[in-house]
Amino acid sequence: MIKVLDGVRVVEMGTFITGPAAAMYLADMGADVIKVERPETGDPFRAFEGGLYSAHFQTYNHNKRSVTLDSRDANDLKLFDQIISEADIFIQNFRPGVAEDLNVGAERLQKINPSLIYCSISGFGQTGPDAGRPAYDTVAQAASGWLRLLINPANPRVVGPAIADATTGFYAAFGALGALYERARTGRGRRVDISMLEAMCHFNLDDFTHYFSADEIMGPYSRPSVSQSYVFECLDGKWIALHMSSPLKFWEGLAQAIGCADLFRDPRFSDRPGRIAHQEDLIALMAPIFKGKTRAEWCAALDVRGVPFAPVYDSSEALEDRQAKHLGIEVETHHPTMGRFRTVRFPVNFDGQRLSEIKAPPTLGEHNDQIRKAPTGHVWRVEEAKPANAAE
Repeated sequence: MIKVLDGVRVVEMGTFITGPAAAMYLADMGADVIKVERPETGDPFRAFEGGLYSAHFQTYNHNKRSVTLDSRDANDLKLFDQIISEADIFIQNFRPGVAEDLNVGAERLQKINPSLIYCSISGFGQTGPDAGRPAYDTVAQAASGWLRLLINPANPRVVGPAIADATTGFYAAFGALGALYERARTGRGRRVDISMLEAMCHFNLDDFTHYFSADEIMGPYSRPSVSQSYVFECLDGKWIALHMSSPLKFWEGLAQAIGCADLFRDPRFSDRPGRIAHQEDLIALMAPIFKGKTRAEWCAALDVRGVPFAPVYDSSEALEDRQAKHLGIEVETHHPTMGRFRTVRFPVNFDGQRLSEIKAPPTLGEHNDQIRKAPTGHVWRVEEAKPANAAE
């Protein structure tokens, strides 16, 4: 199995999502990640559903080792410094100033290890009038302009998953890898700073570009109308999604599938600008038609005509799809105390090989003996048996 980051050593002192996600993305590509946690309680995400192994914690913490230590304790700090002296990347997502209080600030750690890449994730940045404000996913989505694009104006409420948290984690890992590449040439470490606000503003680039170039403030239905995207309920109560884009051939296929061969004779729908301007009329026309057949029947009818569509799956359905099964998206392993663990594999393939080998998220302090008892210079030498179900 290809591990492009084999030999890269990462220390993560993260909680909740952004920091743990950044470290997990690196771990998925083969980096050895030691997750440093507080004794007894660990990452607060552990206890979100009772116990210390919640589904929330499992999501962002596979392929890691866990050690518990208190960096304000002299003996623990000595061990922590030893780990840092051998590390390539350190990741934390504390509010500005907290890392220094915990003896894990950038200045101190890079004195111990000048080649260390120190990755700091915050809500609003390290400086400025709002640097100290608490920030969670919804706060960053709202402040960046992203949340407004998801909200139904007729029923304003927060929807969807923690996009800002996961996206910020991606940007942090991306930045750390950039610094790692530079270090191969210079030998110097870097401080990599990323805030949730900056990450989501960049992720929301399309919205800002329309404002900058066309003085257009986009809304929740701006992109779906231009891209001609639809969701319809079918006879069996299941949903199907269409993304018609601009090629006329897609619309011709759709018109045949729904039995509306004369669709383009209507001046409202005869060209792309008309279909964009009259999307609500198209929805009113097609919605009752789609309720006339089951989702499976519509999938067959659209597929044979080359229309861009997909069933709107839930999590119990998506990975059972034939293409998802072919790609081996779902992977699993067995934790010696927590039992069966299933997740979604890292999506990047190298030389046609899928990164399907997985290690279950660690229990709190699972690797304490392994790490605490390691002689100097041996913290990162891990001899582990290959999982019996690991695929090449």
